[in-house]
Amino acid sequence: MAEKIGLLAGRGDLPKRIIDKCVKEGRPFHIVAFKDQTDPALVKGHPHDWVRLGAAGKTISLLKDHKVTTLLMAGQIKRPSMLSIRPDAWGLKFLAKTGAGAFGDDGLLSRIVTALETEGFKVIGAHEILDDLLAPKGILGDVHPDLQAQKDIEKGIKLAHQIGALDIGQGVVVQDGLVLAVEAIEGTDQMLARCKDIAREGLGGVLVKAKKPEQEKRADLPTIGIKTVQNAKEAGLRGIAVEANGTIIVDRDAVIAEANKLGLFVVGITP
Repeated sequence: MAEKIGLLAGRGDLPKRIIDKCVKEGRPFHIVAFKDQTDPALVKGHPHDWVRLGAAGKTISLLKDHKVTTLLMAGQIKRPSMLSIRPDAWGLKFLAKTGAGAFGDDGLLSRIVTALETEGFKVIGAHEILDDLLAPKGILGDVHPDLQAQKDIEKGIKLAHQIGALDIGQGVVVQDGLVLAVEAIEGTDQMLARCKDIAREGLGGVLVKAKKPEQEKRADLPTIGIKTVQNAKEAGLRGIAVEANGTIIVDRDAVIAEANKLGLFVVGITP
């Protein structure tokens, strides 16, 4: 029998796809749902426990009690302030040892993964369960980027890697060579919402997403889904470019179909 998976579940469609795959394959799993973070509908009818985000020691004990050997983190977690998280004894020890409060998202996640491995868990990425998850290289739909869009993509990928190296964000929007927006803590959807009010006249811009140079690939890879395509269209963009083999596309066929319907291109690129 396959190793039992412990799913640390956040928001979004990705945790559901992982659960559906485990159910389909008959693979044992147990969900850790976080209060005020995880959608209650996600865990209904499945083995799960609810914990608060700061209860790291309790989470580890529950996983061990349920004979979980392999951990997977999937879905969006809204990072709280250090004041509101109220870490338990395990969390306080982790913070004291790593100084994690001083790190950005990727630095913090890397240290969490290492700490979980020290507890004896094997940590894997969502792409190791869903083999069609990572973006392939090339044009993924019927719409092709024109010359100006290609230039915007080239600038966008360079900038995305620069902000990624500083552990700021994973995405940028470029229009006619001008940087309209840079993703920070607000996330891609809110970044795209800002673009509606600041876009220039003429050809629409391009959303570019790329993993950070030191990205922990088992957690928080850049992700797009149907909602990303819809929000890009709403923001007046012409298309989306993502780093091939470094970006998650949730439900790729549906994303491509939606992009075709809305007249947007989606392309996987290598830096």
